[in-house]
Amino acid sequence: MTVSTAWQALRKPIRKAVFPVAGMGTRFLPATKAIPKEMLPIIDRPLIQYAVDEAREAGIEQLIFVTGRGKTAIVEHFDTAFELERTLSDRGKDLSILDPTRILPGNLVTVRQQVPMGLGHAIWCARAIVGDEPFAIFLPDELMIGTPGCMKEMVDAYNEVGGNLISVLEVPEEEVSSYGVIAPGARVSDKLTEVTGLVEKPKRENAPSNLIISGRYILQPEVMRTLEGQEKGAGGEIQLTDAMARMIGSQPFHAVTFTGRRFDCGSKAGFVEATLALALERPDMADDVRAIMRRLLAQ
Repeated sequence: MTVSTAWQALRKPIRKAVFPVAGMGTRFLPATKAIPKEMLPIIDRPLIQYAVDEAREAGIEQLIFVTGRGKTAIVEHFDTAFELERTLSDRGKDLSILDPTRILPGNLVTVRQQVPMGLGHAIWCARAIVGDEPFAIFLPDELMIGTPGCMKEMVDAYNEVGGNLISVLEVPEEEVSSYGVIAPGARVSDKLTEVTGLVEKPKRENAPSNLIISGRYILQPEVMRTLEGQEKGAGGEIQLTDAMARMIGSQPFHAVTFTGRRFDCGSKAGFVEATLALALERPDMADDVRAIMRRLLAQ
């Protein structure tokens, strides 16, 4: 393969996205005993719907859900609900509210992660469906709100530079020890930075930057082969960060600084924050929610 051919191979269009949704959601028990955490609603849309909508905006066609036991509700959410739709139609109700839940036949694929062995292992479980194409990864716990969406910004950047990309956000220096952090290289543009290394939860004084990895990725299919032989890392699990770090230097690797907002919906406080923030942006709710907040704060 010539250099030119290899470069073009690293710029194939992004058509597929992997959603690792096999986690047990133990931080939200007992709510998640029978309901997947990805189906918990932020106002009136389940968390997974926000990620799927973001993927569609970015032009992604095939959605790959890596699931586990008790996760069938996620797939059913994107299925056709004949009884519900017939009932709504008979009552003269508008069915357009269900449009985002409809996925074309064949565009949703599921694969099972039988044993919880970490994010890297979950992504590896989708290797046969990803094949030899670059693909996106969405961590639904990370709710990314912006116009355009985070993945749309990343796909636009990918169309410029190809290779591998991760989304990052700037945080105060005192917070870096809680996240994966990039070691930045050359600045390509205001939002695009070369990545020369990845450090997981560094001490503040040792952090190479204050740019944290924020739950969106575009990776080349070679990462699957790296994960194939990946040894267990932090927590005794196969870590995606470790696999990405091994690829740096052999392929282009960049970070896209997201210009919108991130909510950590894997934590209860972050979940509540996201609910309030999005409610305050809705004309049908904002005034009522502000009044509720004032009343509660006055008590």
